[in-house]
Amino acid sequence: MEAQAASPVSTGMSGAQKRILAVLMLGTLMSAVDTTIVLLAIPQITSTLGTNLATSIWVIIAYLLVIAILTTQLGRVGDIYGRGKMFNLGFAVFTIGSVLCGASGFIGGAIGASAGIYLLILFRVFQGVGGALIQANSGAIIADTFERFNRGKAFGYVSLGWNIGSMLGIVLGGVLTTFAGWPYIFYINLPIGAIAVWYGVKHIKTKAERKNERLDLRGMAVLSLMLLLITLGGTDIASQGGNYFNSAMILAGLLLLPVFIITERRAKFPTVNFSLFRNRIVSASILAAFFQGLGYLSVVFVIIMYLQGVRGLTPLEASIWLIPGYVLSGFTGPYMGRLSDRLGARVLATAGILMMLVTIFIYVFSLNASTSFYLIVLATIISGIGASMFFPANSSAVMANIDGDAYGAASGILRMMSNIGTLGSYIITITVASLAVSRSVAFSVFIGTSDLTGNISAEFLSGVKAVFITSAIILAIAALLSALRGKERRHESH
Repeated sequence: MEAQAASPVSTGMSGAQKRILAVLMLGTLMSAVDTTIVLLAIPQITSTLGTNLATSIWVIIAYLLVIAILTTQLGRVGDIYGRGKMFNLGFAVFTIGSVLCGASGFIGGAIGASAGIYLLILFRVFQGVGGALIQANSGAIIADTFERFNRGKAFGYVSLGWNIGSMLGIVLGGVLTTFAGWPYIFYINLPIGAIAVWYGVKHIKTKAERKNERLDLRGMAVLSLMLLLITLGGTDIASQGGNYFNSAMILAGLLLLPVFIITERRAKFPTVNFSLFRNRIVSASILAAFFQGLGYLSVVFVIIMYLQGVRGLTPLEASIWLIPGYVLSGFTGPYMGRLSDRLGARVLATAGILMMLVTIFIYVFSLNASTSFYLIVLATIISGIGASMFFPANSSAVMANIDGDAYGAASGILRMMSNIGTLGSYIITITVASLAVSRSVAFSVFIGTSDLTGNISAEFLSGVKAVFITSAIILAIAALLSALRGKERRHESH
């Protein structure tokens, strides 16, 4: 790497480390902007492209699915050919994909009336490849650049980039969707991406290591089929209701899990290196990230749909009420990261998950058709602080407790499990909500219909509460895993 690791007696960062951290923050910011900005645009995408929620939701799911499948393999590619090169390539691919996504409606209009939404989903897949390259290699670059006792602070600053990006995504999504139209939520990535590519190539220098490794194509194929079947089954339940066909798809996907494990055990260069799970701190941290993603990350999606659907707010108005939580989370992230370097991850990360649980209980007991918007602000602040406690501490726990030659693999596995959790969270949300109430009611709120009657709003809210209770149970598992991870000694040699 360009930067040398800081001396163990120094808690500061060198100029090279600061520049590398700035690039990583920019990459995280761009990825976060794209995640939250799309949430606000789903109702408009659904209406302007003449499609339905069951199809337009794949604008989110396709992106998450690609990232979940590719992160471990692209982390390995970074180990072999240079993490900086793959990270910078990810910026370029992501930026090109963003421009294509923005132009999908125009290109689709020239092909056929219904082509726009399918082109948008296809280009989101391409964009996801860039996102996977960024995510899979960023954690490994931090581990290369910073000493173990200083990584929590670095992850805290990256968390700041994520929260600023999420906040900007909410604000820009509201402004651009309201005043310019949904294509501009993707075009906004062009100037950010151009700056990021230039700055990344200039400051992140890695040597091509070209280790004697190969990609695990067989394992990746089984993982892809497993996730695809479960995702297709879940979304089909949301659109068609439960039946033998979609139940069989989900069952087939679940049955592929032991096949995947056996395949990985026999692979010379597996997609998931199960030897990493022999370390209790690493395994508990990775599993906590999975269940945290599974239990919480679609809550923002539900609240945005509630604000636009039940309360009839515009995307801009909905975004304003969500900003405070992201602001507070962003500014507390670096401090929480530094604190995790001193205390370890167990206490901070577990407390962070418990604060997310508090937020869910606020929604369960208080959310109705006339809930005070200030209560929603309070809930977002609590969850924002919880996020700032969990993410830097949990990520640094993984990277501080493995050897250097496994940084890329561990970073990829951590992101893969977190993204699979996020993907599953959206599937659970639309499936549980659609099973708890009639699908027409669920979809009328999800697409942002503004003329809902009181009865429809009340029926939908009962389905939303079923989602929140499910999420609370999953988050309780994440908190238990986090608490059982064990005590770290980051200042000692590994």
